[in-house]
Amino acid sequence: MVSPLPPSARPLDEVENSLVELARQTIDATTDAGPGEDGIHTMGAAVRASDGRTFTGVNLFHFTGGPCAELVALGAARAGGATRVTHIVAVGNHGRGVKSPCGRDRQILADHYSDVRVIVPTPQGVMSVLAAELLPLSFDYTAEQSS
Repeated sequence: MVSPLPPSARPLDEVENSLVELARQTIDATTDAGPGEDGIHTMGAAVRASDGRTFTGVNLFHFTGGPCAELVALGAARAGGATRVTHIVAVGNHGRGVKSPCGRDRQILADHYSDVRVIVPTPQGVMSVLAAELLPLSFDYTAEQSS
């Protein structure tokens, strides 16, 4: 049985395809892992700001839980003055393609960027979905702070 896609799922548009390509170029240019090797920089991410600017980041793997590429790219966007982002994607090195955000990233996206379109692989191909739909029945951090 194929899981149903979130209601907001849609095929990628030209802007989203270019963001995937930017993330791919970023990790291909910066990975420190040869084919079949482990490395500390194996994922690249790209975000698009509401003003059309793009920002990139790479992960910093560490057994204690270093930052994921998506979080680095979000931080770069904010450091660059982007106060609103519209899209985000992560891509694996060595042609591994688009990857879904991990649980920690999903929670952060749900808490701080719920209306961002996240580019993810699905059984029907790569699509974009709203971050709010990545964690059905998720923990609501904001609601917990007010109770």
